[in-house]
Amino acid sequence: MRLGRFWGISYTLNPFFLILLLLYFVAGALDRGLIAFGVVLVHETAHALTAKRLGVAVEEVELLPFGGVARTGAELPVQPLREIYVAVAGPVSNLALFSLAVALKNYGIWHAGLGPFFLQCNLLVAFFNLLPGLPLDGGRIYRAWRAQRDGIARATYKAAGWGQFIALVIMFAGVAGIPAGYWGLDIPLTALFLFYAATRERRESPHLFLRLLRFKNEELTREGVLPVVQLAAVESIPLGMLVRPFIPRRYHLVTVLDSQHHFMGTVTEKTVIDALLQRGAGVTVGELLEG
Repeated sequence: MRLGRFWGISYTLNPFFLILLLLYFVAGALDRGLIAFGVVLVHETAHALTAKRLGVAVEEVELLPFGGVARTGAELPVQPLREIYVAVAGPVSNLALFSLAVALKNYGIWHAGLGPFFLQCNLLVAFFNLLPGLPLDGGRIYRAWRAQRDGIARATYKAAGWGQFIALVIMFAGVAGIPAGYWGLDIPLTALFLFYAATRERRESPHLFLRLLRFKNEELTREGVLPVVQLAAVESIPLGMLVRPFIPRRYHLVTVLDSQHHFMGTVTEKTVIDALLQRGAGVTVGELLEG
């Protein structure tokens, strides 16, 4: 459902969020549902405005039950430092709202019924989103950290796996808590959507790696200077395997060895990526030295 365009950003409402609002309506607590909507809106707007401030294009913001998704330019996941800044902005905005509400309470501006819910909602959205699983903000921070060691594809796969695990734990706890009256259907519903979103992120990891390769082809030109990572590879290694250790914000030089581990030559990251994109993953690194 399209909500409109503000500050140059398109906003849409996911059907799961509509269902969540419907549950609030049925329970006679629509005012709380609207507060949850506002908290999530501020959270996602903080992501989007931070991304724009860092020069990252923002396609749209989709509001989801557990927060939302600010759909940014394709380059953000392969820029770990910027992704961390954008991810942190959401929870920080909720903590800022929490602090503002406490200050207003101290000045007597307070609603006895909805005030505590507003505080609780901001804390819940902030800390829930800091859990280390995709697509949550904590998962994006975790991926950015792991990408420096494991590469973007493997880091995404691991972070999305944590997202699935977190969703299952919340789902089982939510279902178990319904008969006891601890909470309603909103908790299992949120967990179900989280599992779906984490699964989608996991399936996208190979495509994200290809995006990284295209981005890295021009990374040195953009940055001017990058630290060098030296790799050694036997001439028979295919390029599809060779590029797996490639990580963001590093420039890779590959020393090529023959089957007896004698030096044959050196190829640059750009040569490897160009050959991979143009000739395919099955080309061996030794072939890059021919001709």
